[in-house]
Amino acid sequence: MQHSKRTFIKLALAGGSSLMLAGCLGSSLGSLPGDQVQPSAQPQVTGETIGTGSVRVGLLLPLSGNNSIGTVFKNSAALALQNFPNADVQLLVKDTQGTSEGGRAAAQSAISEGAELLLGPVFSPAVAGAGAAARRTGVPVVAFSTDTSVAARGVYLLSFLPESDVKRIIGYANSQQKRSYAALIPDGSYGAVVEAAFRQEVGRGGGRIASIQRYSMSGSDTSDLVAKTNALQSSLGSIDALFVPAGGGVPGLVVQTLVSQNANLGTVKLLGSGQWDTNQVRNNPVLAGSWYAGPEDEGFKAFAQRYRSTYGSAPPRNASLVYDGVTLAAGLIRSAGPQRFQQSILTNRDGFIGIDGLFRFKNNGLNERGLAVYQVTGSGTQVISPAPRDFRSGF
Repeated sequence: MQHSKRTFIKLALAGGSSLMLAGCLGSSLGSLPGDQVQPSAQPQVTGETIGTGSVRVGLLLPLSGNNSIGTVFKNSAALALQNFPNADVQLLVKDTQGTSEGGRAAAQSAISEGAELLLGPVFSPAVAGAGAAARRTGVPVVAFSTDTSVAARGVYLLSFLPESDVKRIIGYANSQQKRSYAALIPDGSYGAVVEAAFRQEVGRGGGRIASIQRYSMSGSDTSDLVAKTNALQSSLGSIDALFVPAGGGVPGLVVQTLVSQNANLGTVKLLGSGQWDTNQVRNNPVLAGSWYAGPEDEGFKAFAQRYRSTYGSAPPRNASLVYDGVTLAAGLIRSAGPQRFQQSILTNRDGFIGIDGLFRFKNNGLNERGLAVYQVTGSGTQVISPAPRDFRSGF
């Protein structure tokens, strides 16, 4: 197969939409749920099947207990098969219980039943367990955790990763002549990843960092955030942009705190991440004019409408991950023949286009996404820089 040849294979979906696979065949927006799941002594692998195709794919999800995300992801997987005509796929649904032991047992069970690819798990301990089991057999894993420490050769993350957000928003800000930056970054593993990417991207654009303030939050206690926000005031006169990656109530509180201290924000552009992709942020008038990076949303809106009409409730933003994973598997089965899940296919440089736009897997298991840049209007958002449709420009 010639990797230099580029074609697109359209996969028809409900409502006239399509998912395209690009490349050698011719992504809080918050993070996924936390990984604090207590292990069980003896994992009991339960499961069911979705679809009647000849190619078996494991779908490893946290289905026991109160893990509603597992049910939502299973529904999304079923919806993907409903909207993919004649998909030659049979999904082997296995309960991971969200644990390392459960993930390992679920992977072993699916592989023993003939799974050629594993979709999931969701929680990072389960991904680690499943990955260990899969590596012994050469079966690739496409998981949904945001914990980059579990990514590896053969264990690919389809989730929304903070590095992509930072690269896109800081890259765009650089292109708009922003040269001097400050940042308010939360303590913890997410903050560490974001800070590293922030430093790299500012440096890549030839900019400077005037100040980085790291804050801690415990529940509703925002006192440290407020204190660190106040500490930024001395830098405001010398910066072009303030990066606040956390979503929820954080960016609004930051602006309100600065305004209450009569800070001059007239020339400072507030920048955010995919965690800003919520109504709480988009509809906050004090954030009007701010920019953030996130996946294109037209595909998700159509998916959410189909999900609601089928299951009677709105899906969480990350439910599209499993939909894209199942559709990717079905498309590769149809298009790539016996090579369908080989590393050279899964990591082709041109990548794939799904509900959330352009994405590709790297050899180390991480992903890159083609993201849009949005401007907050106070009553929604508008796209000020569209998501790219291929990786040949600027990636």
